[in-house]
Amino acid sequence: GHVVRNWKVRWFVLLQDKLLYYKIEGGKKEPSPKGRILLDGCTITCPCLEYENRPLLIKLQTKTNTDYFLECCSREERDSWALDITGAIHAGHPVQVQELHRMKNSFKLLDNISLHDIVERMYDSSTGIKLTRNLDQGNRYKETFTGSALVDWLISNSFAVSRFEAVTLASMLMDENFIRPVGTRSTEAMRFSDPSEKFLDDSTALYMFAENRKKNTSSKEEVQFNISELSGTIVKQGFLVKQGHKRKNWKVRKFVLRADPAFLHYYDPTK
Repeated sequence: GHVVRNWKVRWFVLLQDKLLYYKIEGGKKEPSPKGRILLDGCTITCPCLEYENRPLLIKLQTKTNTDYFLECCSREERDSWALDITGAIHAGHPVQVQELHRMKNSFKLLDNISLHDIVERMYDSSTGIKLTRNLDQGNRYKETFTGSALVDWLISNSFAVSRFEAVTLASMLMDENFIRPVGTRSTEAMRFSDPSEKFLDDSTALYMFAENRKKNTSSKEEVQFNISELSGTIVKQGFLVKQGHKRKNWKVRKFVLRADPAFLHYYDPTK
């Protein structure tokens, strides 16, 4: 509501240039609309994370700077409404509509941001991902976040355009040991799923930071990996003994081989 900031169920009808909403009485919508939102000049934010306890919001801001917050029943429904409203906003500009659909169906992660940068942003006390306590089959986990919450956060912070991109990015964070699964749902997916399905865009799948922040950022030798080189498919991984470059000694390293793009990364297994 605009006067009283409460939340009420409304029946919405999307037209080409406006969004009508109706009051519900006795399970049926009234014949005359309760109000309307003119879409010309509107900007849309989805996902909108301004309300911590309402993760399924769409925010519409009119050209007169009036804000409307709309809550959906599921992420699928929210994303569907957002796509159709965005299409209606740009209906008079077919080139922009085509570009929106192209972006939705494309896959191109940013190549100038490192995973370390993303994790730093995730830790931010004001704009980072919200950590909560969660209960899973009798076990209580502190400072966790759900898979779907991380996907929403990555999109809202412009690290990814689509949920598919965000899931891929979250999978990289998990592969590089920045985050780890906790609880039954996410742990089983990690163990038994296809590599492309190990991270779950799910509100019941729990994750947490793998290490504390000091450990992640203290090493002077930490390599600032580029997102593009970590986006390849993992072909093979395991332990090899590697000869050093400066001292010609031999040390055990964990190796990860990726394709498209092709990279061979190695890690100190003690860390």
